[in-house]
Amino acid sequence: MADLFSAAVEQHLRATAPLAARLRPRSLADVVGQVHLVGPNKPLRRLVEQDRLTSAIFWGPPGTGKTTLALAVAGTTARAFEQMSAVTAGVKDVREVIERARQRLGERGQGTILFLDEIHRFSKAQQDALLPAVEDGTLTLIGATTENPFFEVNPPLRSRSTLFRLEPLDSDAMRVLVERGLQAEAMAATPEAISLLVDRAGGDGRQVLTSLEVACALAHPGQVTLEHAESALGTSALRYGRDDHYDVVSAFIKSMRGSDPNASVYWLARMLEAGEDARFIARRLVIFASEDVGMADPQALLVAVAAAHAVEHVGLPEAQLNLSQAAVYLATAPKSNRSAVAIWDARAAVGDGLVGEVPAHLRDGHYKGASTLGHGVGYEYPHAHTDGWVEQQYQPDGMTDRRWYKPSDYGFEQEIAARMNERQPHPKAGDGGPT
Repeated sequence: MADLFSAAVEQHLRATAPLAARLRPRSLADVVGQVHLVGPNKPLRRLVEQDRLTSAIFWGPPGTGKTTLALAVAGTTARAFEQMSAVTAGVKDVREVIERARQRLGERGQGTILFLDEIHRFSKAQQDALLPAVEDGTLTLIGATTENPFFEVNPPLRSRSTLFRLEPLDSDAMRVLVERGLQAEAMAATPEAISLLVDRAGGDGRQVLTSLEVACALAHPGQVTLEHAESALGTSALRYGRDDHYDVVSAFIKSMRGSDPNASVYWLARMLEAGEDARFIARRLVIFASEDVGMADPQALLVAVAAAHAVEHVGLPEAQLNLSQAAVYLATAPKSNRSAVAIWDARAAVGDGLVGEVPAHLRDGHYKGASTLGHGVGYEYPHAHTDGWVEQQYQPDGMTDRRWYKPSDYGFEQEIAARMNERQPHPKAGDGGPT
């Protein structure tokens, strides 16, 4: 009777649960997105299908499917599955899970997977309590976090876990989710409504399904239209006028690149009024800081990253102040794309086959026998010389005259150019280096 009652409760909860919870897949084959992890022959899929998954940490922004992926793993593996949230669980709960895992392993040889959501919320003592069981294989830990695990997860626990980075869902994956949601709700939607929901979600699968569920409730029993989607999002797509979403973003970027702070703030206002995801705007600012300002003002990247952090910690509407400050700073900063061009050119050259050997004196010489191979021999330690610099070869043979980074005459790059000119001779004419 207890089992029947529990099954009835579970069935009732699943039927009345939010759409995002109802659509969570039961196996890896049903997972939407994260193809780099769960696509055919990809690492996580192969480990799970072979039931050889060791402890892992799923790291990614909200709504990218960390919990979904863990539950899909549970539906694919033969191991028992336990789930806890670090927000509510304590050391006592952890020890109880470990004890149950030991009993399963001893009684019927069945392993246990513990999914710990928000693992970064666990204290050092709580994380340490997991270590012995993870280390001896009593249980396999899957931790989920939106925070950088290199800062928030204890090194001993992190070193025993494989890190899997989850990315924001692309438009195609988001549309698949919307179609599944419409099918689950037995509803239809116009292409314009679907596009608005997808564009405004910013790669957050949970957000797009939550907005879709509200839109379906507003439209029931009819078709979900653009008006229903706007109401569900609390914004108006028409505030962009006839402009496409990407046109306004493009105007914003080009205004900052053109050093026009007034136009930059205007396009920022247009995006915010239209309900654009503040995290999307922040990401564009961070990219712009390195791509278009670069070393002409190294502080630009710090300002952009600080604005992105402010968006996460403060949120709208207050974060509009941080975004505006960053946009004005980037627009009025001196511009240089030379550091961006440097990596583009270098990667293109490597992709075209320009791959040289590491010079012997630069190779690792910290292991026994390295010197007999000539590794590290002749390396000059820059800090042992005046001004912390000594002339020696750093690029492979045949590439010593290649100049990937060529500072401009703007902003801080003037000083960089002067330092480089003092230390490195200019390539000779006709040397074949990049222009």
